[in-house]
Amino acid sequence: MIKVLHLSDIHMGSGYVHGRLNPETGLNTRFEDFVQTLSFCIDRAINEPVDLVLFGGDAFPDAVPAPYLQQAFAKQFCRLSAAGIPTVLLVGNHDQHSQGAGGASLSIYRSLGVPNVIVGDTLATYRIETTSGPLQVITLPWLNRSTLMSKTETDGLSMLEVSEVLLDRLRLALEGEIRQLDPTIPHILLGHLMADAATFGAEKFLAVGKGFTVPLNILTRDCFNYVALGHVHKHQILCENPLTIYPGSIERVDFSEEKEPKGFVIVEFTPEPGENQFKTSYEFCAVPARSFCTIETNLCDSTMPQDDLLMAIHRSEIQDAVVRLIYHLRPEQVELIQDLGVREALSAAHSYTIQADLVTKVARSRLPELGVGATITPIEALQAYLTNREDLRDLELPILEAARALMGDEQGVMFGSSGRPTFGIEVPVPETENREAIADSIEEPSVQLRLL
Repeated sequence: MIKVLHLSDIHMGSGYVHGRLNPETGLNTRFEDFVQTLSFCIDRAINEPVDLVLFGGDAFPDAVPAPYLQQAFAKQFCRLSAAGIPTVLLVGNHDQHSQGAGGASLSIYRSLGVPNVIVGDTLATYRIETTSGPLQVITLPWLNRSTLMSKTETDGLSMLEVSEVLLDRLRLALEGEIRQLDPTIPHILLGHLMADAATFGAEKFLAVGKGFTVPLNILTRDCFNYVALGHVHKHQILCENPLTIYPGSIERVDFSEEKEPKGFVIVEFTPEPGENQFKTSYEFCAVPARSFCTIETNLCDSTMPQDDLLMAIHRSEIQDAVVRLIYHLRPEQVELIQDLGVREALSAAHSYTIQADLVTKVARSRLPELGVGATITPIEALQAYLTNREDLRDLELPILEAARALMGDEQGVMFGSSGRPTFGIEVPVPETENREAIADSIEEPSVQLRLL
């Protein structure tokens, strides 16, 4: 039986915004979280022990990590080298320099000739001798369009046509590697890519450079005993035969991964009678990754918003977690929230952010009187509106009186209860004149001037 540990997407040096400075070490606590989680994975590989470690790519946020990040990464993987455990470090999109010019952040291990370490920065096949027997690993690093095609070859082609050509060339190149495989020993495909059947997460926003999506049927060939993938941060099994797995990232990068389990996969290959017959089984091993917790509550209808907010915090598991508190309230409730008390309630968290969302307009249901097809007068419509506005109850009568004064009669002249125009200026109107005569008199320049 051959045992393999498969992990991916370490991203050491990410997520500092969710940490704080450790006064004892001078380092960001989130960096220390990543180191601790990686150390947990290496401890399991050595203590098990496993026969091979596969790293699926994306060691750092970019191809030029700070020296202290490189040192922390190297310290852990050199433990595998010292224990005599072979390791394959695959190049991911974050490990590539200048969007596809090689694995700049990982190539140092090849340059230094670190024992038992293989850097997979090209499509190639490696035969690896382990303590429990040989294995074959095909490395498929992150591929860009420039990797498989020159710029002149893409001229005049649509994006769809370019993708079709890229996939055809990938099939051809992969087929060339498959034909070289020894059918008597287990075959593993180790790839850093976007499979079309995968559920994506934070990697969509972290991606550097433009890759392309690979159909699952290109990867799940009968000749492979295991397809080990990297790039997608959510642990998922894409296919059972052959077993095709994303182990996911080992630490949470942001709140989009809040509810995702984090860990690695241990795969076992057990020989069975027949050519290339190996039973493949796996175990997902969770790691003690830092938990993330979102607390969101609506206080708009609360009469005691401070108490309700504290209650929402106490109901959540915030101990040593990265917490995001979001609460909604009306502007007039702001003075009822005591910031000091909220921060004290959050003190058990590893770190926290507070976001107050002011709701300026409270949604109200539509009035049936004002619906489509309703036949009511403007005054009746205003009356219905004011009746449903509690904040305008005291002004209802003055508003209606002013509206009636503004509406006037059908001819545009506004009359009071006495029948006289109510413009704020008394205009002498003979009692015997009818409204048509009054309207005509308004047209006279002298009357217009007096009205103004």
